[in-house]
Amino acid sequence: MKTPLPSSSSSSSVLRKARLSPYLFTLIAFIVFVAVLYGEDFMCLFGQLELGIDRPLRTEKKRGKLPFAIGKTEEGCDIFSGRWVRDELNRPFYEESECPYIQPQLTCQEHGRPDKDYQHWRWQPHGCSLPEFNATLMLETLRGKRMMFVGDSLNRGQYVSMICLLHRLIPEHAKSMETFNSDSLTIFTAKEYNATIEFYWAPFLLESNADNAIVHRISDRVVKKGSINKHGKHWKGVDIMVFNSYLWWMTGLKMKILKGSFDDEDKEIVEVSTEDAYRMAMRSMLRWARKNMNPKKTRVFFTSMSPTHGKSIDWGGEEGKNCYNETTLIEDPTYWGSDSRKGVMKVIGEVFSQSKFPITFLNITQLSSYRKDAHTSIYKKQWNPLTEEQLANPASYADCVHWCLPGLQDTWNELLFTKLFYP
Repeated sequence: MKTPLPSSSSSSSVLRKARLSPYLFTLIAFIVFVAVLYGEDFMCLFGQLELGIDRPLRTEKKRGKLPFAIGKTEEGCDIFSGRWVRDELNRPFYEESECPYIQPQLTCQEHGRPDKDYQHWRWQPHGCSLPEFNATLMLETLRGKRMMFVGDSLNRGQYVSMICLLHRLIPEHAKSMETFNSDSLTIFTAKEYNATIEFYWAPFLLESNADNAIVHRISDRVVKKGSINKHGKHWKGVDIMVFNSYLWWMTGLKMKILKGSFDDEDKEIVEVSTEDAYRMAMRSMLRWARKNMNPKKTRVFFTSMSPTHGKSIDWGGEEGKNCYNETTLIEDPTYWGSDSRKGVMKVIGEVFSQSKFPITFLNITQLSSYRKDAHTSIYKKQWNPLTEEQLANPASYADCVHWCLPGLQDTWNELLFTKLFYP
């Protein structure tokens, strides 16, 4: 998918005809260069996001060939804008029973889901097609390298999806999965490739009181300012990094920020707006990447907000219902949902546009918004016994946040594959 570089011949001819001083000539040439190079970025970041339209954030500065790239996406093709089409022949990529790494929270067939329709959808961008996911290419690229997913349980789902897409090419004796640091770090090792695919639990990226990978159901959430290195020391040396952080910030309009240490007897805690707190975390993440990753050898991705489907009235359904028993897609191409994403999207647009480090934005939000059928719903391991009232009303305990595997998150990794090799 080769894409020619944008031509500046017309701009150059205009400049040659103009009788300008050398300084003014240089200034105009610079403005033209910036407009050609970054014009679409600025329009996307400061125009589309203000309207709440989920368009891609092109934050990878065009500084020559990006690491790992072997081609380019067709010019003008937005791979995040498209539609879902049925694909009975090539989807799913794997069977649930064939991948032993899927957590019981995501094994929907094992826990009684009666249909498999959610497994047979393919994302089709408008005007072009995604390259076929090539597991061999992915593994060969990872030879001698580390790939890491950092974030919350939604990023862990994408991590497990990636392993499920790759592990069949690796002999049983040549692969392993281990956990470290009280389960905060999970490492899948492809021994013959000397490669690891890792997941690190850090739902806020910064240090927080929800950092325990197992016991973290905390309603009164607190994040420590300036604490990126608490977790970041475990990320050093990674070659391909995939961050996410969104769901845990959605606790209301305010967020509690710790200025000292969690060990302090008298803790200094202030409340700031959720947007300001999120902005602080995004800036810390980018600052860490700039200091610890080499843009000539490594790649950094950020997966956007994963939508929830907790209110069926959002898509024209019955009041009081949710994703439970939903087996069809939302067909309205303009559907956005009721999640309070616009403020966070603006923060991402603002902070990423100012980044001095190239970061690739995986804009999975809108395409996932159509998939009310793909959540785990009630078909997962229930950690606590269900009450008679819950059993009588399955919608009351349906999980409309996480996604069945195989399923939607395999598409997220198709998009990651595309942006890695065909940016």
